[in-house]
Amino acid sequence: MKTVKHNPKGIYPATPDYAHALEVRNPSRFLYVSGTMGLDEKGVPGKDLAEQLRLIWSNLEAILESADMSVANIVRVTSYLRDASYVEENQNARVKALKGNIVPTTAIVVETLVSEWLVEIEIIAAD
Repeated sequence: MKTVKHNPKGIYPATPDYAHALEVRNPSRFLYVSGTMGLDEKGVPGKDLAEQLRLIWSNLEAILESADMSVANIVRVTSYLRDASYVEENQNARVKALKGNIVPTTAIVVETLVSEWLVEIEIIAAD
């Protein structure tokens, strides 16, 4: 699989941690991951946003590992935030978790299904 980032001239600039588009050439498979919350193995949410983000990325890494993939295989990230004030902390957690893998990403402010769930993240991975 080869990926090509597309940040064309003539539209607003991409930030260093963001790509407007990512072309995936010749993938052998895709992994579509449901929205993942910051819950521990007993289903208990982390006590604050930082802990929930840590749990989410840990959960996503476990899901990827179960498919013989890693964060390097992620080609798309969508974050659902309970509050707009979570944007920067979510961004920082994503950048750290992706370890230099820059992919298209969207953050959306929503009312989560359970008020204790502060953020939910879904990904697409490919190889």
